[in-house]
Amino acid sequence: MENVRIALVQMKMAKSPQKNLKAASQAIQRAARQGAQVICLPELFTTEYFPRTENKSHFRFAEPVPGPITERMSELAREHEVVLILPLFEKRTRGLYHNTACVIDADGRYLGKYRKMHIPDDPHFYEKYYFAPGDLGFQVFKTRYAKIGVLICWDQWYPEAARLTTLQGAEIIFYPTAIGWMSSEPKKNRGLQRKAWKNTQVSHAVTNGVFVAAANRTGQEKNLTFWGSSFVAAPDGEILKEASLKREGILYANCDLSRIGQIRQEWPFLRDRRIDAYQSLTSRYLADA
Repeated sequence: MENVRIALVQMKMAKSPQKNLKAASQAIQRAARQGAQVICLPELFTTEYFPRTENKSHFRFAEPVPGPITERMSELAREHEVVLILPLFEKRTRGLYHNTACVIDADGRYLGKYRKMHIPDDPHFYEKYYFAPGDLGFQVFKTRYAKIGVLICWDQWYPEAARLTTLQGAEIIFYPTAIGWMSSEPKKNRGLQRKAWKNTQVSHAVTNGVFVAAANRTGQEKNLTFWGSSFVAAPDGEILKEASLKREGILYANCDLSRIGQIRQEWPFLRDRRIDAYQSLTSRYLADA
């Protein structure tokens, strides 16, 4: 299939996981009625962004993946014949947790999961307290409508992640995200941060010749304001659709997968890679004194 309609759900999260699940389910049904074939929810969509503090009581939000939520969402996927990307707080076993996204195909089959590889530890983004680094590597899921890769939030800053996902055949890379400003952040810094976030992901689309789709949450959660701005970029860097900073909603974009081949013929970055010269990329740093 060359033309794929995708939908990014931009949500404000409530304190209640049940309310968030209900809101997400309703959004999925609305998106399906509008012809969406692949639907992506924001990072950790069942809860508020709990890693803004270190609090062991938050581990109660975790659940197995696959588990009750994936079973419930599989029914929706099957009913509406849509592919779902569900970012969840995974309980792997007692005391071991991951920031995970699972993919459900349009027939309701659970295709697998990706565990976030890059785990941040910044003020009010204390993810290392909660999540072990991913150990499944970078993956691509062959769905009914497209070959999709899934990376999560902090992964979006790393060109290696996008490149390795592309090299496994991804046509669209989805970035479910929870990113925003601290209330103390100067206005000038806010604009620069958002611009850098967007430019970095658009560059992944261009240098890899793929579609990139970033689904962010929005709204105020204590001292964090999530900046929304979910968007879809084409392989030549064209912004196909972009959401607002503050409003909830569903962002739709039609992705013509034939553009991938056309753009890669004009900009043959994959052809001209010097794979014989990149061994040093596995070093932490090269200019040690």
